[in-house]
Amino acid sequence: MAQITEQLGFPLLGNSLAQWTLAAGILLLTLALTMLVKWVLVNRLAALSKRVKLTFVDALSVALDKTYLFLLFFPWLLFAASWLELPAPLSKSLSVLATISFFIQVGIWLSAAASTFIQHSRQHALATNAAAATSLAAVSFLSRLVIWAIVLLLTLDNIGIDVTALVAGLGVGGIAVALAIQNILGDLFASLSIIIDKPFEIGDFIVVGDFMGVVANIGLKTTRISSLGGEQIVFSNSDLLASRVRNYKRMQQRRVVFGFGVLYQTTADQLAKIPTMVREIIEGLELTTFDRAHFFRFGESSLDFEVVYYVQSADYNVYMDTQQAINLALVRQFAEHDIVFAYPTRSLYVEAPVPVTFDKAPDDVGPDDAGPAPA
Repeated sequence: MAQITEQLGFPLLGNSLAQWTLAAGILLLTLALTMLVKWVLVNRLAALSKRVKLTFVDALSVALDKTYLFLLFFPWLLFAASWLELPAPLSKSLSVLATISFFIQVGIWLSAAASTFIQHSRQHALATNAAAATSLAAVSFLSRLVIWAIVLLLTLDNIGIDVTALVAGLGVGGIAVALAIQNILGDLFASLSIIIDKPFEIGDFIVVGDFMGVVANIGLKTTRISSLGGEQIVFSNSDLLASRVRNYKRMQQRRVVFGFGVLYQTTADQLAKIPTMVREIIEGLELTTFDRAHFFRFGESSLDFEVVYYVQSADYNVYMDTQQAINLALVRQFAEHDIVFAYPTRSLYVEAPVPVTFDKAPDDVGPDDAGPAPA
C-alpha cells in the first residue's frame, strides 16, 4: 500500500499525480459545461426566434451554433494547466495554441453573425430589389474580410508578434490602393448608401436634372434608368447621389395649378360665378381636393383665372384623366351660362378718315393740263 501511495505521489513534469488528476477533472468539467451551455442557449434562442422573428436573435443563435469544441479545447486546457507547474517552453507553446484557437473561434462567431444579418437583408431584398441583393453579396464578402483581418492582427499581437510595422505597411498600401481605385470605391460606397438609405428603388420614377425614367437596375457601380423615350440611361452611383433626385413614385398627392381666360366682354356677375363653378366641378370628382379658384389678373386679351387643387394619387394617368374631366366640365358649364373662353385677339380702332385735297399752283400745270393744242 505504501508503494502504491508513493507511486501516486511520484512527480511528472514537476507535478504530482493528484495535481494532474485535478487539472484533468477541471478540463473535462469545463468542456462538459461548454457543451451544455451551447445546447441550452441554441435551443432557447431557436424557440425565441420562432416567436419574435428578430434578426439579432437569429444571428446570435447561428453564431453560438458555430461553437466548435476542438477549438475551445486549447483555451480550456490552458485554464486547467493553471493548476500545474509546467516548464516555461511548454507553457508558452500552450498559451500560443490557446490564443490562436480562441481568436479563430471568435472570428467564426462574428463571421456567422454578420452573414446571418446580411442573409436576412438579402432575402427581404430579393422580393423587392434584386439589385440590392446582388450588392449585399459584396457587402457580405467585405464584412468577412474585415473581420478576419482584425482577428489576424489581434492574434499576432497577443502571441507576441509586433504588428506595428505590419499595420503601418497595410496602411500605406491601403492608401495607395484606395487612390488607385478611388472612383470604383466611390461608386461602391454610393451603392451601399443607396441600399441602406433607399432614396429610390427599382420601379421608382425619378427625375435627375434633364433626365427622367424608371429605375431598372441598381448595381455596384452604376444605376440604369429606362427613359420615357425607350433608351436606357446609365448613371454612376456617385454622380447620381451628388445630384438632386426627384422621386415621383413616393409622391402621396400631386398639387395641380392651371389657369384659363375668358373674354373681356364677360360681365361681372358671370365672372363672380366662375370660381363657384370650378369648385363644384372639382369637389364632384374622386381623388381630388379643391384648394382655391380666383380671378387674379387682367391679361392682354383675356380675364385670367387661376385654380389650385390636389390629386390624391401619384399616378400621372389619374392626374391627366382628372384634368380632362375638369376641362370638359368647364366647357359645358360655360356654354350653359354664355361664358366664352378667351383667345388671342387684337382690336384695332381707326379714327374717321380725314379728307385730303391737292391744290396745284400755276407753275405746277403740266403739258397735259394746258388744254387742247391749236389746230
